[in-house]
Amino acid sequence: MTPRTLTCLVDEVEDLTPDVFRVQLEGRPEAVAHAPGQYLELRLDDETWVPFSIANAHGGDGVIELHIQHWPERENSARMRELVQVASRLTLRMPGGDCVLDPDSPRPLLLIAAGTGFSQMKAIAEAALEADPEREIDLWWAARERRQLYLESLPMEWAKAYPGVRFHPVTELAPEEPWAGEGVIGHGGRIDQALAAGIDDVSGQDVYISGSPGMVYACVDVLASLGLSPSRVFSDVFAYAPRDPIVPTAGSLVKEARQ
Repeated sequence: MTPRTLTCLVDEVEDLTPDVFRVQLEGRPEAVAHAPGQYLELRLDDETWVPFSIANAHGGDGVIELHIQHWPERENSARMRELVQVASRLTLRMPGGDCVLDPDSPRPLLLIAAGTGFSQMKAIAEAALEADPEREIDLWWAARERRQLYLESLPMEWAKAYPGVRFHPVTELAPEEPWAGEGVIGHGGRIDQALAAGIDDVSGQDVYISGSPGMVYACVDVLASLGLSPSRVFSDVFAYAPRDPIVPTAGSLVKEARQ
C-alpha cells in the first residue's frame, strides 16, 4: 500500500498503566486500511513524525488503536502525551513497514515482543485468528516486571479461547504470584535466555519479533541455533538497523562461542 497523509479523529485516550496509554483514532475505513503488523507516523510538528505500531488488524470500521509508552523525561514523549490529550484530530502518515503477517502461510506463528512491541504482535495475532481460529500461535511478551505487561489479560483470554494459542509472559523480576491459566507458561530472566531455555526447534514456524535492535538480534541469534529460517523471520528492525547476515550461520555461531 502507498503511504498517505490523513487526519483522524481522536476517539479515546485511556491510561493502561502509569507508563502506557492507549489511543483510539477514527478515520475513513478506506483511508486507514493497513496490513497486520504495519505502523503509522504521527505528526508532532512540521518537522517531527513519530512512528507507532498499529495495534489492531484492519476491520473495515475506520478504527486505529495505538499503545504509546510515556517517557516524562523525554521531550518528544511529553509533547506527544499532551498533544493526544488536547487535540480532537491528529495528522498521520500510513501505512509503513514490511513486517506483516504473510496471508499465504499456514505455518505456526512464534510472536516475540518486548514492552509496547506487543501492539504489533496484537495486530498480527488478531488477523491470524480471524483467518484461522485453529492457528498455532506462541506469543512471548517480555518486560522487566509483571506490571509492565499492560494488557496481560488479553493474551490470557486468547489462550483460554483458542486451542492453538499459548501465552509466554517473561519477566526479569519474579512476579509476586505465579502465572496461572490455561495455555499460560511463565518464564524468568531476559527474553533471549527464556527462549533458549524454553524452545527446542523453530524450523517450522514463522517468527515475528518487535523490540529494540539489541533485543531483536539477541533473539535471532538464539533462534538461529534452533533451526530459524532466514526467509521466515520478520522484524522492522531489519529495515532501520540492518546487519549482514540477519541470521548468523551455524559456523559463525560456533566461531563466536569459541571467542
